[in-house]
Amino acid sequence: MSDEPDHHRRGLLARLRANFLTGLVVLLPISLTVYLIWSVTGWIDSWVLPFIPSPYRPEVLLRHVFGPGAAVTIRGLGVLIFLVFTVVIGWLAKGLIGRTLIRRAERLVDRMPVVRSIYNGLKQIAETVFAQSEKSFERACLVEYPRRGIWGIGFVSTAAKGEIASRVPSEEQILSVFLPTTPNPTSGFLLYVPASEVIILDMTVEDAAKLIISAGLVYPSPKAVDAAAKALKAKA
Repeated sequence: MSDEPDHHRRGLLARLRANFLTGLVVLLPISLTVYLIWSVTGWIDSWVLPFIPSPYRPEVLLRHVFGPGAAVTIRGLGVLIFLVFTVVIGWLAKGLIGRTLIRRAERLVDRMPVVRSIYNGLKQIAETVFAQSEKSFERACLVEYPRRGIWGIGFVSTAAKGEIASRVPSEEQILSVFLPTTPNPTSGFLLYVPASEVIILDMTVEDAAKLIISAGLVYPSPKAVDAAAKALKAKA
């Protein structure tokens, strides 16, 4: 008889623990997403709003409406200004005058040894990451790295060309593979691997990236892999 209250108490604690863990699974992604968006928005606001002349800043204009003692802030206004400014700059850069000004500015930068190296490197990174082009990872793959018998997930970018393709001592096609690190996929290794040693995966590049970022915890569902495989076959 005395064991029944203890058993009931342990069962209640187990249910509470299970409910708590389930609540964490639900709340953590939502709260972290909101926190990151809120933090990034505040960071962009703090970077953009100081460039606005003091009399025209939102908090100054709002004080005229709500009174001098009102502490009014609009979170995300800097993000909106940044987006509008970037769109306008992009629109101007596509025009004849904008292209001419950019070419003249780049010629000026090319005359500055240190500034030239920094600018050209950042420009190449920005064009690779943000430019609307077909330059993107083609497929996810497996390669043996750092030694035989150990496999890593990578991304096939392109087939090797030019001097790289001619210098690699192999008669078959050489693929350039980016092997990212975990959990930060923005760093990694660029490998040139014979095509026969690359195992192409059916999962999408996005699913492979999730697998890498989660350190192997988030696997794509079989349905998602089958759908990706069908889509690739249809494209081919």
